[in-house]
Amino acid sequence: MQQPNQRGFRQAQGPSPLAIRTKKNQLSSETYVRMALTEVWKREWWYALIPLVVLLLPAIFVFSWWLVAAAVLVTVLFVVLRSAQVQALAQHEQSKALFERVNFEIDQRHVLMKLNDKQGMNIPWEMIDRVHYKDGAYQLYLKTPENVEMPTGWRGWVARTFQVPMFLYLPTRIFNSPNDLKLFESMLRRKNLLPAEVKAAPAAAA
Repeated sequence: MQQPNQRGFRQAQGPSPLAIRTKKNQLSSETYVRMALTEVWKREWWYALIPLVVLLLPAIFVFSWWLVAAAVLVTVLFVVLRSAQVQALAQHEQSKALFERVNFEIDQRHVLMKLNDKQGMNIPWEMIDRVHYKDGAYQLYLKTPENVEMPTGWRGWVARTFQVPMFLYLPTRIFNSPNDLKLFESMLRRKNLLPAEVKAAPAAAA
């Protein structure tokens, strides 16, 4: 039986002869936080306007600097707390495996993150929700928990509404050959994870 260690890695499975193997790469938690915050606020910027607008409405009828100050304060507090949520996830023990220096072994069954020859983390394709190609790298987004795994009540609503994106980060430069990169892209398209209209990534250096 494979036993996880404190970082979430298990005894590595035997390598598949057909697997695509990459060079080692490490996504720093700081880089992840910057990328995740950019994505979160591009998607959720309007949430920050809700307390601002709601608290400023009374000021239309009875102007008060206290109302203006309260509206700005609550808006800033929301932005700070949402940003802190993203940063906290990067520091969580269960997330640390995403920021280790690993190489990837990719086949039709899974994406295997290998810390070394004996330890690895298996990510089945069923756990990957979508893939984006941006700035010379693939971002493989992990699926969010099912509703049955969410807490109930208002905590469940908060968890569903304010989720933090988690992804595997695979720059094209870590692929060992242009052929490996093409095989990887072909695999993503067969699994309907990479839109057909997305152009192929530039060939990786040999």
